[in-house]
Amino acid sequence: MDFAQTPEPPYTAVIFTSLRTDGDDGYGAMSAAMAELVVQQPGYLGMEAARDGLGITVAYFRDEASARAWKNVAEHREAQRLGRERWYQGYRVRIATVTRDYGWDR
Repeated sequence: MDFAQTPEPPYTAVIFTSLRTDGDDGYGAMSAAMAELVVQQPGYLGMEAARDGLGITVAYFRDEASARAWKNVAEHREAQRLGRERWYQGYRVRIATVTRDYGWDR
């Protein structure tokens, strides 16, 4: 996975931190479906994710309205419901406005 290609700030970051339950129980398929669906959403900019016990996914959106619209997509709402029922021991969602963005690449 590469770094998400984001524009000059400001933009919105949705930070999803999770602890999974054991097993898959359809998680992999739903995760792939959501990754395909989110790229079609107006205002979506990119995503970065890592998992080593604790999972962290950061999705970037043009603005908070775009992030809120993604939260309310019917298929995503179903994934959220199943996540609470099957896939997560717990999770946190944090919404932030990115005001600075800088980095370095070799």
